[in-house]
Amino acid sequence: MKRIAIGIIALTLTLGLGVTSCKEGKETEKITDETEHTDDGSHDHGEHDDHANHDDTTLMVGKEIMVTMSAKSGSDVNGVIEFMQTEEGVTMNADLAGLTAGTHAIHIHQNGDCSSDDGKSAGGHWDPTSEDHGKWGEGMFHSGDIGNLEVAEDGKATLEFTTDKWCIDCDDETRNIVGKGVIVHASADDFKSQPSGAAGARVACGVIE
Repeated sequence: MKRIAIGIIALTLTLGLGVTSCKEGKETEKITDETEHTDDGSHDHGEHDDHANHDDTTLMVGKEIMVTMSAKSGSDVNGVIEFMQTEEGVTMNADLAGLTAGTHAIHIHQNGDCSSDDGKSAGGHWDPTSEDHGKWGEGMFHSGDIGNLEVAEDGKATLEFTTDKWCIDCDDETRNIVGKGVIVHASADDFKSQPSGAAGARVACGVIE
């Protein structure tokens, strides 16, 4: 009788351990599946974020803005200035007429406003990084300090200028030229006088828009 009782107890213990082991195996398998699912989701989210960040910094390559220059301060200056976004930066092509022969300063100014007769509504030089006025590429200079253009005896002048310090309609306000003004001056920029190079009256104005 004792042997039968002992056998029944042993059988009960064996069945109990088997059920417990089976439950543990199923719980372990469930946790493993959930972990794998979470990893896949996290990986996909990371790839999406990288793509979004890339889009935010993409330049609008090929975008063009044509700026019509209007006469100011009693001058007869006219012409157009083209700005184009390239992979290297922004290229400016100026084609002007009606100027007096000699050297004339050309700058980007803070305000896209040519409403005043003297062009002063365009404000001072565009200087988003708070530098001193100077010559482009040498020491300190404004982001709008393009420099000088040479005018022939017929009053015409052309100038091509490329820089990666500008962009067209990007999110970087230290580089975005949209909404700014372009001014041509009556005299040359001496590259040292503060704050604008003693370039004289503003004889033409245009808005980059």
